[in-house]
Amino acid sequence: MNHSRLPIDREALARRHNVRQHKLDPRSPVSVGNGEFAFTMDLTGLQTFPASYPVGARDDRAPGTLLGTQAQWGWHSVPAGTPYGLAGSTVMYDSPRGPVPYVDMVGEIVNDRETDTSDAETWLRANPHRLDLARIGFRWVEDGQDHALTPSEISGTEQILDLWSGVVTSSFAVAGHPVKVTTACHPDRDELGLRVESPALGKGLVIGVDFPYGSEAWHDAADWTKPEAHSTRLNLPADARLQDTPSWVVDRELDDSRYAVIVTGRGLDVEQTARHSLRIGPGQPSGTLDLSLAFLSSGDGDCIPRGNNRPGRAAPLVSLGTEPDSGVVPSTEQGAGSSVAAASAAYWPGFWRSGGAIELDATNDPRAKELERRIVLSQYLTAINCSGSLPPQETGLVCNSWRGRFHLEMHWWHAAHFAQWNRPELLLPSLRWYSTVLETSRQTAKAQGFDGVRWPKQVGPDGRESPSTIGTFLIWQQPHPIYLAELLYRASPGREVLEEFAEIVFESAAFMAGFAHRTQRGFELGPPLVPAQESYGSIRSRVSNPTFELAYWQWALTIASEWRKRLDLEPVAAWQDVAAGMVEPRVMDGVYAAIDVEPFTIRTDHPSMLCALGLLPRTDVIDPDIMRATLSGVLADWDWDSTWGWDYPVMAMTAARLEDPQAAVNALLLDAGKNTVLPNGHNRQTDSLPLYLPGNGGLLAAVALMAAGWDNGPSRHAPGFPADWTVAWEGLVSAP
Repeated sequence: MNHSRLPIDREALARRHNVRQHKLDPRSPVSVGNGEFAFTMDLTGLQTFPASYPVGARDDRAPGTLLGTQAQWGWHSVPAGTPYGLAGSTVMYDSPRGPVPYVDMVGEIVNDRETDTSDAETWLRANPHRLDLARIGFRWVEDGQDHALTPSEISGTEQILDLWSGVVTSSFAVAGHPVKVTTACHPDRDELGLRVESPALGKGLVIGVDFPYGSEAWHDAADWTKPEAHSTRLNLPADARLQDTPSWVVDRELDDSRYAVIVTGRGLDVEQTARHSLRIGPGQPSGTLDLSLAFLSSGDGDCIPRGNNRPGRAAPLVSLGTEPDSGVVPSTEQGAGSSVAAASAAYWPGFWRSGGAIELDATNDPRAKELERRIVLSQYLTAINCSGSLPPQETGLVCNSWRGRFHLEMHWWHAAHFAQWNRPELLLPSLRWYSTVLETSRQTAKAQGFDGVRWPKQVGPDGRESPSTIGTFLIWQQPHPIYLAELLYRASPGREVLEEFAEIVFESAAFMAGFAHRTQRGFELGPPLVPAQESYGSIRSRVSNPTFELAYWQWALTIASEWRKRLDLEPVAAWQDVAAGMVEPRVMDGVYAAIDVEPFTIRTDHPSMLCALGLLPRTDVIDPDIMRATLSGVLADWDWDSTWGWDYPVMAMTAARLEDPQAAVNALLLDAGKNTVLPNGHNRQTDSLPLYLPGNGGLLAAVALMAAGWDNGPSRHAPGFPADWTVAWEGLVSAP
């Protein structure tokens, strides 16, 4: 539906929010990527000034950098002195069914810092970790020696990220010479395209490529202090210089992880200048370097082999819609880097024309333009960081947080919106990942005495849990695959979708039904557990019946039962019994408490009780009038400094479902530190968490609900927006 009754000019919508920068903003670099691979750059179009874009450390180590080169397959483990397993961190907890084993922490963790952990626990939390594959930046050669440029050596800077083409153009001057750099990522391959035009080439300006070791640090994917621990070998095939477009192969080996970088381009001079450093310059006097760097995993060790399918869109068992056409035949006249830019420019218009769109530009409220900016940039950022073959980490493919490991309770916030925005093909790859860890998750459930699968929390590609005083006790990630599969089905109804994801849905439901235990009151949850609002981690052994999780259990088990009906399967009575018999959440002073034991509600961290009628539709256990009072109480008195970026979309969705659209918009644009959206579109949290993609994904989920509506909601146009806003939208899928 489009209130203007005219098609949205999607090119104009995207391009009016192009990112333009004229000075170095240490918080706001831009990236190019394709969901499987991303490259984040500074104002030079490369990674020339990594120290100028710091990621604050959460320990005593030096800061990392926002300027990463990362791929979904790029993982590494530091060799352990002894084989480490989870058995040493397993602790028995009392539960309504008797003692149950949980992977806990023998040591202490304070604010996610390991203050007194064992060597085994430290290693298990830090390995495998995501790699920074290369640092690519400009250098200046003088008298045969080169040095990295510094920000003071360049002037006249201008940079534009053109969203319609996915190409970044950077201009500056160095040593009195103008420089123009074009940077792009191939939509189908882990390949970076670069074109440098400058008379400074051949007079001292070159490109340097440096390779680090893997890092176990919380915030940093690169360790530059261990040159002896890895190897870098530059190889040039004997006939390469006879080829029209020669290629140089760099072989990388880090313990059991191996990958290659292929440098391709005409007229290049590529040499290895140090143990882990390359120099790329013009092979003859020339004002242009036009090259590509392709990154390929060997599939050995922790690195995951890449197939030949479109990255992040691997061979669906059923077509869930038409993908944007990225097919492009590079001209034989184009250089390698220009060919990559051409492929990008062919792909991104198709992306923007596909799926949904929301336009707010005609609204008189001055906040509307800022909200539209956040919406457009969030689509780009989640497409390049969150649409790949693994659930993403909070910082995507930009830099590391939690060592690059991903958190499954955040998967909904990263990826649910893809289906709501009618781009289900971008949700498919990460949802399929769950099938690869079914057996591991089934063994976790079995060890605890449950049927089905218990999904982990903080993991790498192998799905092995991390020791934690919080993560292994969380339960709200358990229904997520059911919700995501249901959104996929709503975006593209068909038996093929049901058949592909039935096992994931049914195994999730089997665990959920078994985890709920029957009492005289009905079916209850816990203890032990930690709710989505993690403030109660220290009392995990006695927490029970968190408001959000009670509603989520009821709704997700009902959906799983509906899936069985759609597949003409017999119902599972236990699922229906638990869904119908969930106890109601505790109400205190007319509002929902977070949990049903003391202290009932701590007014810090996530106000997660709002998810029970916000992220979720109306369920039998939730009273809208009580939720309305709960929302009012949160808005009046909550510690905003302790919140996270997705809390603001939660409040917006709750307000929208309660038919208070003004409060919904106010929540999305609340002036709070954790609701900051930078010029590049990223949702900043802290120095050590300088971007937070769940905030971007949550925003997209909220505005899709506010525009397209929800089941049994008001029939008016854009019901979640105020009546005096001019909202044009098209191509969205209504929420449950």
